[in-house]
Amino acid sequence: MGRKRKGRSVHGWVVVDKPAGATSTSVVGRVKRTFDAAKAGHGGTLDPFATGLLPIALGEATKTVSYVMEGPKSYRFTVRWGVATETDDPEGAVVRTSEVRPSVAAIEGALAGFVGEIEQVPPAYSAVKIAGERAYDLARAGEKPEIAPRRVLVHVFRLLEAVSEEEARFEVQCGKGTYIRALARDLALALGTVGHLVQLRRTAVGPFTEEDAISLDLLDDLGHTPAEQQRILLPVEAALDGIPALSLTEGEAGRLRNGQAVSLLRKVDLTRIAGLSEGDTVLAMNAGQPVALTRYSRGEVQPMRVLNI
Repeated sequence: MGRKRKGRSVHGWVVVDKPAGATSTSVVGRVKRTFDAAKAGHGGTLDPFATGLLPIALGEATKTVSYVMEGPKSYRFTVRWGVATETDDPEGAVVRTSEVRPSVAAIEGALAGFVGEIEQVPPAYSAVKIAGERAYDLARAGEKPEIAPRRVLVHVFRLLEAVSEEEARFEVQCGKGTYIRALARDLALALGTVGHLVQLRRTAVGPFTEEDAISLDLLDDLGHTPAEQQRILLPVEAALDGIPALSLTEGEAGRLRNGQAVSLLRKVDLTRIAGLSEGDTVLAMNAGQPVALTRYSRGEVQPMRVLNI
C-alpha cells in the first residue's frame, strides 16, 4: 500500500503576483504550506528576475494545469540596447557590446517580422533538453549547447515607449513555448545591435489576469482556517475558460466517476448537446461542481480526467 499523502484535500487555483528574486518553486512551496495542501503544481515557470502571474494549482486543479500552459500569455518587458549577456537577462555576464542604438522608427519597422508564426532558438540558459540534458546545465558546465530552432506563435508585439536611447519597453501576447529573452535578443540583432532583458512581467496566462492575482504579503497575512483561505482560492474550473460545460444528473456523474461513458442520444438530450461538435473537450458538471474533463464523440461523453472533488 502506498504512503498516504500529507496535507489537506484542497482543490482550486491561487494566482500569485510573484516578486523579483523569488523562484517559482519557492512560491509554490509557500502556497502549499499556507493551505497545508496535499498536492500542488504551477501553470508555467517564471525566471527569478521576472515578476507577475504565477498560477498555482492545488489538489485536483493540477489535472487542469496543461490547459493553462497551452493558453496564450501576455508580458510587458524592457530591453537594454548595446549589451548582450550570456543569459539574455540581467543575471548573466556581459558577452558582447555594440555602439548602435536603434531609433523608434527602426524599432517599429522591425516588429512586424516577429509577429505570427516565427522560428526561434531558445536561449542557451533554458530548460530545453538536448540529448537528455538541460541546456542550462550544459551552458553552466562551459559547453555551448546546439539548440534547434522551434516554431512559436506571437500574436502581438508592440512598442510601448522608448524609455531612453538605451532602453525601450514592449508588450507581447504569445503562445506556448515563446521565450521573451530570445525575442529581445533577436529583435536587437535585427536592428543591427545587441540587447538583453532588464525587466520582465507576465500580465496574463491562460484565463488568468492581474485582477486574479494576490501578493505574497497577502498570502502570508492569511489565516489558516479554510474559511479565510477560501477568499483567495479560485475554483478548479477557473482554468477551463472557453471549454463548454455540460450539466449531468447525479447518475450520469456517477458513471463518469467510474470511468464509464455517458450516452446523450435521447430526445431530451438534444438541447444539452446542441452546441457540441465531434471531438470537443467538455467539462462535465453536477450540482455546480466539476466532475470530469470529457471528450464528446458519437453522441456520448467519454471521461478523460476524472476530478475527485
